[in-house]
Amino acid sequence: MLSARTVKAVLSTTSRASLSKNAGRITSIVAMTKRSASTNSEITHPDSDVPKETIDTIQRYNKYTLNTYARPDLMFTHGKGCYIYDTNNRKYLDFSAGIAVNALGHADEEVAKTLYEQAMKLVHCSNLYHNENAGALAEKLVTETVQQGGMNAGKVFFANSGTEANEGALKFGRKWGNLVEPSGKKHKIVSFTNAFHGRSMGALSATYNPKYQKPFAPLIPGFEVAEYNNVDDVKRLIDDNTCAVIIEPIQGEGGVHPANAEFLETVRKECNEHNALLIYDEIQCGLGRTGKLWAHQYFPDSCRPDVLTMAKPLANGIPIGAILITDKVADIIKIGDHGTTFGGNPLATGVALSVLNRLTKPEFLKQVSSTGDVLKKGLEDIHNAYPKLVKDVRGNGMMLGIEFTKDPTPIVKMARERGLLVITAGSNTVRIIPSLTLTEAEAQEGLNLFKSAVHQFSESQ
Repeated sequence: MLSARTVKAVLSTTSRASLSKNAGRITSIVAMTKRSASTNSEITHPDSDVPKETIDTIQRYNKYTLNTYARPDLMFTHGKGCYIYDTNNRKYLDFSAGIAVNALGHADEEVAKTLYEQAMKLVHCSNLYHNENAGALAEKLVTETVQQGGMNAGKVFFANSGTEANEGALKFGRKWGNLVEPSGKKHKIVSFTNAFHGRSMGALSATYNPKYQKPFAPLIPGFEVAEYNNVDDVKRLIDDNTCAVIIEPIQGEGGVHPANAEFLETVRKECNEHNALLIYDEIQCGLGRTGKLWAHQYFPDSCRPDVLTMAKPLANGIPIGAILITDKVADIIKIGDHGTTFGGNPLATGVALSVLNRLTKPEFLKQVSSTGDVLKKGLEDIHNAYPKLVKDVRGNGMMLGIEFTKDPTPIVKMARERGLLVITAGSNTVRIIPSLTLTEAEAQEGLNLFKSAVHQFSESQ
């Protein structure tokens, strides 16, 4: 496509006769150039266009709220499907899904109905008693995992978040080590570079990132860090003093980095040889996000974990986490070893059961894969269009990362001001993690908006 400058040069050097002859063609070129420029620079949702009432409300609430997030002066009020609306009633296509939480989108009618009906029956009764939803959800998680070719699941413990699930898994690892070696020497836990497992002290100790760890030192002792996808480093660090290894099969916060099969097979082999538990953190990559129920299903059976943690999409935004374990791990956990006040309550597990019934359907997972293919192809096209700016595209299903050669943080604002919500991750990467109900048409809409933002970013360099 010719630029406006090129068209002007053509006009200035063309004879009047030729100009008359080609007037229609030149007019068309000018129109096309204007449309392209409009597409590449159109700001439809400027951050500055926020009602004064919203700004006043935010300032008022900031007086009382401990702010640990850098947020724009926007306030969202409602959503539907893959779209969310602000106080100006502007519509945004949400490619962040509450950081991979809203698997079924915003204001899902079935989720709302289940939530209402359960709230009218029983919200909480404590784990001193049984409730009808928690057991049914545990049964569904175990049976679906086994039937769909995942780990050899045996039992489930319910928590309230991903961080709590990881804390419980780490405790299970420590107990395993103390039973295998009563001297207490077998307490080392190995985690990996670029990992993110949470912000509580145990999970933070397994999250190797100085930005997160340094302000809260000293951390929990006994943690060591290996390089992700480095086979030799794994062999060096996992030894007889290791009680557990915790790893994300696909890293999310770290930049959407998938493990390779040889690496995970080595991790599993070393855990077997040194009698250590293998913990998979599938809080972001699990529950259908990659097009399979669990991300570890992309790897050989020889890579299966002993423990798996989950949370984010399990109840579509209602807080819940869970630890899925094999029977050999379940056998060592006794009454009183672990507990929770809110975990497994009838409300959260009732909604989660409804959500899981939909996430596990083969046709649903097939749709995630097919729409994910559209997204990945579109991101690869952007890669090809901006080869000096885009370094890599990676991921599966609707967990995708597009890595740039420069810090892409400005793209988040540029996309948002076009009506598209995206978020960054480690290593100069933008994460694409929409609701799993995203249609191919919505995927294409988002790709067009994202490409426009990338173009603006490219022009600003």
